[in-house]
Amino acid sequence: QVGWYNAVLQPAFHLPYPDDTLAFVVLSTPSMFDKALKPFVNKERLKIIRDPVDQCVSHHLSCVKEKFPDQKVDVIFDYEILPSRKPKFLAQTAAHVAGAAYYYQRKDVKLDPWGEKKIYGVCIHPKYGGWFAIRGLLLFPDIQVPFLEQSAPVDCVSTEEKRIELLEQFNFHWQDGRYRDIIEVKERYSEEQKAYFATPPAERFRLLGLTQEAQ
Repeated sequence: QVGWYNAVLQPAFHLPYPDDTLAFVVLSTPSMFDKALKPFVNKERLKIIRDPVDQCVSHHLSCVKEKFPDQKVDVIFDYEILPSRKPKFLAQTAAHVAGAAYYYQRKDVKLDPWGEKKIYGVCIHPKYGGWFAIRGLLLFPDIQVPFLEQSAPVDCVSTEEKRIELLEQFNFHWQDGRYRDIIEVKERYSEEQKAYFATPPAERFRLLGLTQEAQ
């Protein structure tokens, strides 16, 4: 329910829908790279591709919308921002209230070792650890679900020591990706996928075999 999300945020971040409106948080799992991104790029090879991942996600969510011809479906993507430069929705908060992934924040650590430092939170999935991404929201404005029960996300990093380790790694060593393996995971990014996301965006086209013309 949209109300679960709005209830934990300041009004400036509220989604403008009634509290019992149905919404889905969309995640991409490690297999997205091979099952969705590479086929999409192959198919769209001769068209203008600006950002392969964003356009691939947009394509697939458009296909989802087509499955509901009689319903109004609003889509908000993780990268969209308001004129105020605020994000249109806070992806990690949405994933947490939907029960999809646990959003570990500074407040989840009792003995805070960071003093004045700014510490950002991070979502961890019980199956994929940090090897996943939150891609968007699907909202159904005309569907109200007042009796939907909220599921809590799985608290898979349950000790104080591990939470400190997670936030340390994410905030100060995020480039090496160790935070993603804070728990034992069932699936992680392939070496090819790791290389893709580690490459500066302008150079990623070459990795996908895209020519300058396709860019």
